[in-house]
Amino acid sequence: MATATASVTTDERAMADLQREHGPALFSFLLGLTYGDQQRAEDLLQETLVRAWQHPEAFDGPYESMRPWLFTVGRRLAIDARRSRLARPTEIGDAVLASTPDPADVTEAAVAALDVRAAVESLSREHRAVLVQIYFHGLSVNEAAEALGIPAGTVKSRSYYALRALARCLPGYSRPRATASAGRP
Repeated sequence: MATATASVTTDERAMADLQREHGPALFSFLLGLTYGDQQRAEDLLQETLVRAWQHPEAFDGPYESMRPWLFTVGRRLAIDARRSRLARPTEIGDAVLASTPDPADVTEAAVAALDVRAAVESLSREHRAVLVQIYFHGLSVNEAAEALGIPAGTVKSRSYYALRALARCLPGYSRPRATASAGRP
């Protein structure tokens, strides 16, 4: 029974020495791997030390120091943790869910449609005609130019300025990337 107690004490002392000697350097290394996230680095440090405790044969290895073994284990744990986080979808907090409109509620869609309709009606006849051809009828720039009897460059210019005017009229509207020049919106 006395040998079991001595063995546990030796293991505890060896682990304490290991943590004292290599802990700060390992923590600094893991902090870099976690982009400065101290909590994750601490978790990885503890997991690395648990692995060292679970594998006493590593203490008997041909190394002068345990540091390379610890750094390798820590790096692999950091890679596994990152892969695990990336494999899961991101969590959304309650605040985001509370501010997101209910998709089944048609009121928001109706209000948005009225806002868009009023904004489109505020445009000049020429700008409105270009947007109707491109966005509502789904025509390309060249097809809209042919339908309206104007050059393609004019269609591009009018659609650009019409979208800018709509952005000023619609609250909370973010301007889409310029796509009319690519052929189809």
